[in-house]
Order: sequence, then C-alpha cells, then structure tokens
Amino acid sequence: MAPTTQVSRGELAFNVTEAGPADGEPVLLLHGFPQHSDSWDALVPSLTAAGYRTIAMDQRGYSPGARPVGRRAYRMPELVADAAAVINQRAGGSAHVVGHDWGAAVAWALTAAEPGRVRSLTALSVPHPGAFLRAMATSTQGLKSWYMYFFQLPWLPELALRGRMVELLVRSGQSAGHAKRDAAGFTGPGAVTAALNWYRAMFLVDPRSASGPVRRPTLFVWSDGDIAIGRRGVDLTPRYVQAPYQFEALHGVSHWIPDEAPDELAKLLVPHLNRWSGTRAAD
Repeated sequence: MAPTTQVSRGELAFNVTEAGPADGEPVLLLHGFPQHSDSWDALVPSLTAAGYRTIAMDQRGYSPGARPVGRRAYRMPELVADAAAVINQRAGGSAHVVGHDWGAAVAWALTAAEPGRVRSLTALSVPHPGAFLRAMATSTQGLKSWYMYFFQLPWLPELALRGRMVELLVRSGQSAGHAKRDAAGFTGPGAVTAALNWYRAMFLVDPRSASGPVRRPTLFVWSDGDIAIGRRGVDLTPRYVQAPYQFEALHGVSHWIPDEAPDELAKLLVPHLNRWSGTRAAD
C-alpha cells in the first residue's frame, strides 16, 4: 500500500496517497460520492507503469482532518481551493487532473477557474456543470437526479445511508465488494453528513458561475450504463470546452468507471496524458 501523507490548507488536513516515480509528471486524482481515494486503486498501476506520479486525495469531508461543520463550508469554491492547495504543495504548481463523479465537477470548476494549475483535464461520468444544469432543465436528467433533492432533507438521508449504503450502491451498478469498501470508509463522527453537505451546498452558489468555459485539453469519458447521468448533458458539454476535446463512451459499463473498467479507462487516459505530457499549463 502506498504511503499516506497530509496536505494542510489553513486548519484543514487532507489525506493524500502518492504512487509512482518521484520525477514522474503529477496526476491529481479526485474521487466522487460516496467514495474515497482508494476508488482509484485499480487504475493507479497503469498510470505509474506509464511513468506518471499519482496523487490521490481524500477530499473535504472525507479526510477526518478536513471535516468542517455546516453546508456552507462545502461550496464549490472551497472544494476547488482544496484541490489547488494539493497541486501547489505536492505537484509543484500544476498537474494533470482526473476526476470522477463529484471529483469531475471539482475538476471542471478548477480548470475553468485556474487553468494555470491544470496540464490536462479528464472528467469521468459527470459533464461540464453548465451542460449538466441545462440538461436538468431540458431533459430527463432532473428525474435521474432525484436523490440530489432527497439529500437536501435533514437527518433522513443520513439514516438511509448508514443503514443501506451497500444496498443502494449495488442497485446503482457497484459491485458488492466495492460497495462494502466504500461504506466502510465512513468512520468517525459527522462523516456521512459531511459527504451529504456537498449536495446541500449546491444551491448556495450562483448557477451562472457554473458556465465558465474550460480552456485546457480535455478528455471526457461517460458510460452508457450510468443510471444517474443521461446523454443530454454529455452532448452539451463540447459547448463549454474551448480547447482540444475528446469524448469517449464506454458501453455496458455502470457509473463506477474507475472500479468497473480500469483497463478500458487506462487505454484512453494514458494516451491523453502522453499527448499533453511535457507541457505546462498557461495562465
């Protein structure tokens, strides 16, 4: 198991796991809900074998030392600043950024807000935030995202997740083994509430801020077995990318791409990283 270190931002301390050659180009890996940095374990060997140094962080609310109270602490600008702090302290100021699920949302927002920190972007499952919001209003995406509204309720979502997380994850396409791993990661007081606060903070940010374009080379990978993310937001995403853009669809794969299809993902991701290797992001 790769050693875990900590990165501090103010009073918060984030758990960070690194692997690969010390002189390899850094790749920041951002997990989604309700997972932790170990959701990347099946992908990391392919990246390190290709010469990259992976930096997988447990994000805000998931790191025990970075679990502030209250939903306002989980607004997107804070999540972006957390990722930027890890890039500054562990990647020398810029990195390739790969995000899945909520991690993809952070990756999109980070790239739009601070392109100088991002050498290339890879988003898994979740489209550009602007495209996602448009899809919510113009397609069945709003119905697919019913759980986001349920998560706004007090205490009831916590009760449901504590008692049925494994069952709910399996119903979404996750394997039983991975579902048990993810459920076991929620230890310590406030862990489940902190993860839910990502959703509860969604409505505290001006939705117009989600429409900023991305100006870094981008790979977007979506899977047609994803029951949470429909095709409409996927098709709208190119409108928000003002840079080289590659879209790939994985067929017969559920939402949980890094766990379910790490080899297929690596065959797409490594060439993307190689294409933009050796370049520095420009402000």
